[in-house]
Parts: sequence; C-alpha cells; structure tokens
Amino acid sequence: MNAIKLLGAVVLAAGVMALVYGSFSYTKDTTAVKLGPLELTVKEKETVNVPVWAGVGAIVVGGLMLAFGGKRG
Repeated sequence: MNAIKLLGAVVLAAGVMALVYGSFSYTKDTTAVKLGPLELTVKEKETVNVPVWAGVGAIVVGGLMLAFGGKRG
C-alpha cells in the first residue's frame, strides 16, 4: 500500500467518524489569576461540532484517493 492509499484510508475513516459522532470535546487549561508565585488555573471543556458537509467531503476525497491513488500515468 503506497502513501496516497494509506492517507486516503485515514481521511475516509476520519470522515466516517465525523458523521457518526458529529462533535468532539477536549479540556483546556487556562490561567485565571496569577499573583506572584500563586497561580489559579481553570479547566474549561470545549466542544467542537463537525459539519455534516465536512464529513461527507472527507469520505468522498478519501474514497477517490483510495480508488485512484495507486494508478500510474
């Protein structure tokens, strides 16, 4: 399997996961107050929504990369 087909499989899998889950979240540490040696940090939960068109586009691009990635001119 060449690099283009491998990348196509990864993009295709990411597109399927984007359609199945629709969003993902992560925790971000932010500094609220810093007063000398004392520092107060806050953990914020951020959610990122993945648009449906992005998931479908990734599936199409990944499928095309798999289909035509190994063809030589």
